[in-house]
Amino acid sequence: MGMVLVILSLYFLTALSYTAIPHQTHNTIEERSRSNPQNQREIIDVKGGPEDVLWLVQLSDLHFSVHHPDRARDFKKFVGPSLSVINPSLVLITGDLTDGKSKDLLTMKQDEAEWMEYEEVMEDVIERSGLKKNIFYDVRGNHDNFGVPMLGGSFDFYSRYSINAQLGRSGQVNSNAVRKLLVVGVDSTMSVGLRGPTNLFGHPTDQLLAEIDSELSQWNSESSKPVTKISFGHFPLSFSAAAYSGKILKDIFLEHSLSAYLCGHLHTSFGKNLKRHHHSSDNSSQKFFQFNAHQIFSGGIENCSNGRPAFKEFWEWEMGDWRKNRAMRILAVDRGFLSFVDIDFKLGAKKMIVLPTFPLDSRFMLTMSSADQYKCQSVDPSSYAIRALVFSISPIVSVVARIYDSRPGNLFVVLESPMRKHAGSFPRGDLYVASWNYKAFEDPSPDRFWLQIEATDIRGSSTLTELRPFSVNGLSAKLPWTWKEFLVMGCQWSSLYYPIFWSFYLVTFSILIIPKIILTSSNKHYNYKNYIANKGFINGVAWVLTELYRVPLLWLGILFYLFYLLLCPWLLGHVFTIGEEMGFMTYKGWVMKFNNIGKLEFIGFPDIMVVVLPHLFFVVLPTILVTWALAVERGMYREHFLSLSGKKEDDPVVQNTESQNRDSCRNGKSKFCLGKRWIRNILLMISLAIFWKHFKNCRALVKAYEINPLLLFPVYSLSMPLLLASAIYLFGKV
Repeated sequence: MGMVLVILSLYFLTALSYTAIPHQTHNTIEERSRSNPQNQREIIDVKGGPEDVLWLVQLSDLHFSVHHPDRARDFKKFVGPSLSVINPSLVLITGDLTDGKSKDLLTMKQDEAEWMEYEEVMEDVIERSGLKKNIFYDVRGNHDNFGVPMLGGSFDFYSRYSINAQLGRSGQVNSNAVRKLLVVGVDSTMSVGLRGPTNLFGHPTDQLLAEIDSELSQWNSESSKPVTKISFGHFPLSFSAAAYSGKILKDIFLEHSLSAYLCGHLHTSFGKNLKRHHHSSDNSSQKFFQFNAHQIFSGGIENCSNGRPAFKEFWEWEMGDWRKNRAMRILAVDRGFLSFVDIDFKLGAKKMIVLPTFPLDSRFMLTMSSADQYKCQSVDPSSYAIRALVFSISPIVSVVARIYDSRPGNLFVVLESPMRKHAGSFPRGDLYVASWNYKAFEDPSPDRFWLQIEATDIRGSSTLTELRPFSVNGLSAKLPWTWKEFLVMGCQWSSLYYPIFWSFYLVTFSILIIPKIILTSSNKHYNYKNYIANKGFINGVAWVLTELYRVPLLWLGILFYLFYLLLCPWLLGHVFTIGEEMGFMTYKGWVMKFNNIGKLEFIGFPDIMVVVLPHLFFVVLPTILVTWALAVERGMYREHFLSLSGKKEDDPVVQNTESQNRDSCRNGKSKFCLGKRWIRNILLMISLAIFWKHFKNCRALVKAYEINPLLLFPVYSLSMPLLLASAIYLFGKV
């Protein structure tokens, strides 16, 4: 297999309507399909919904597993009946359709039984929902690609069992005559599917980015009607690598003024606010970090002309997983405005679902577009009504909208208005509307007023929506991140990997080498006794550094190991589902074989950071620090007993009696109570933690890549434990 990294370039495009499409539009699209047979396009004519309103359903991270049959069982039980009530225009499943993991979660490769279960469950869901199969789209996730040696090969079960594969999808465009919605699905998984854990990132190629750019350009020349553009895929942008040219998905999305990018991958383990606002910015730090979920637009709206360019911004919305949280999302597009509600099936089926579509949640508005619409009055004021979609298995008897004012310090009802069903009969779903004086709620605070809607059915059961802040004058409320949410959404890890890696080496080498050269050429003698006599920061640092340099074997061992990690393979292993072919991993990625001109080709960058960075920061760095601390403690201990016995430094140390040790502690002669060596005992406990962490890392790699640690990565597995054990032994003696 060639090692040139070719990324899967599948995309799916969909545009929907709720009215009949004129014959002229049909003919135009059909002609385009014939002119480009490799990019066949299908028209999906969706009828029966309120004018200018449509909705779709997103599911993500199903992780159907032979070890957890409840995931598929619950999916079949809840999703089919719910979809029959919701009746969406599209159903998007954003990756990780199957789990591909062993029961202990350490071996990651494809299991055909899981794919057969997925196919069977989806057929059942489609039948029970009453929906057409062609509105279901399931993109590949990294779990669906674990250990796949070749796309389309015998172990690429996605290409056999997924809905997209069964329908022969490669690229499809569908349009409508009322309002255009363009939905682009992105599959950026590796073309060479490594086993986990070094298969974590999306890998868009320049070819894929060019295709996405082309597909998002549909209807750009047709400016008579607005186009709402949405994209979906598995990987958040924080876990998407750059293409060879340096371009990233964000660049393409901004260029086409996307409304939202829908993704999965992160589940809810890191938080429930895994959402991120993007806009075009000259701030170079945005390449590495975004500190707030909502990127604040600092400029003003100066141009209200009809020919003004579209704002370059979009929202990235990660959703919860089905695996543990049984989550489903309904996304509505109401006259171009996007809103969503997340459904939790952990407590059972939902008999009624209410989705407010206007006014928008001020935490998730497009900042610049919302401000522009308010200032330039680009939205018809008559359309500023409270609107909500209601899905119910029983007839609805009443829907009430309530607005609360939070300024008094607690929520106070300032408006309670019944909502009436939108004129007309719509078999796809019910839209409820309430007129209001929206100008009465203009306020400089974007989260002063909160909206809640209550729906009651004929059985007397009622459902309340969550309280949502809103701002009719286009101001965006803050969406705070926890530190875990910032780590997974705000950090661009593909850009951060090398800076973190080389910073580690720069600091480590600076401490190990530069002071050694300086101290070797110095005539001064640094030890604990001299430091006590001549306190000072420089004397203290010099004494601490000197203690390790007194044992050249350990110092050279640490340096050798650090150079080894830079120059040599870390481990050899089986990276595919089946086969005897092995690859070796370095900090740059995996290597399977030389290319045609004899150069190494690396794959899995920056995915290998999940092995490299934890090893450096949780094993190598703690080992160095503990070794140093053991050396320093031994120096302090030696001086302590020399002072008690009255011996000179070069005299052999005779161990004092236990009573001397107790007396030195009781009488305060030893500030650190060195006679008991409690500092060393603490360091020994830390050493045990390092040993355990390293053992767990090695065990995970052994299981993941089916390798023998003594034969296939002995330096990685043994060096740090041996160095630390040597330090414990050598610095235990005086």
